[in-house]
Amino acid sequence: MTELSLPITTALASVLSIWLLVLSVAVIRLRRAHSVSLGDGGVELLNRRTRAQANLTEYAPLFVIMIAVAEAQGGNALFLGLVSIVFVGGRFAHGFAIAFSRRNVRARVGGMMCTFAALALAAVYNLLSLAF
Repeated sequence: MTELSLPITTALASVLSIWLLVLSVAVIRLRRAHSVSLGDGGVELLNRRTRAQANLTEYAPLFVIMIAVAEAQGGNALFLGLVSIVFVGGRFAHGFAIAFSRRNVRARVGGMMCTFAALALAAVYNLLSLAF
């Protein structure tokens, strides 16, 4: 059996998992502080933190899959690493802006722009790899 090594995917998934844990702990702490077991209890900060956490879980899985597929097919490691860094940077900026700052529109918008750019680049890269 051939061993499959996906170091970029491994690093990507690991860093995103740590960020998800940070966001999750922030949600849990705020839930406890406000005695809210489900939903946001009308606490605006809790709403923002749960949205930051949920937003990460909405975008990260598909991106990790696309990078894993590209890497498994022998994709260019430099390109995959760089686009992964852009994605992670975008997720950090967006999550931080929503969960830990009052009004950081620049980081929030910039984070989404990085996220969308990385998603688009990964998708186009994988589609082009089918043609060549």
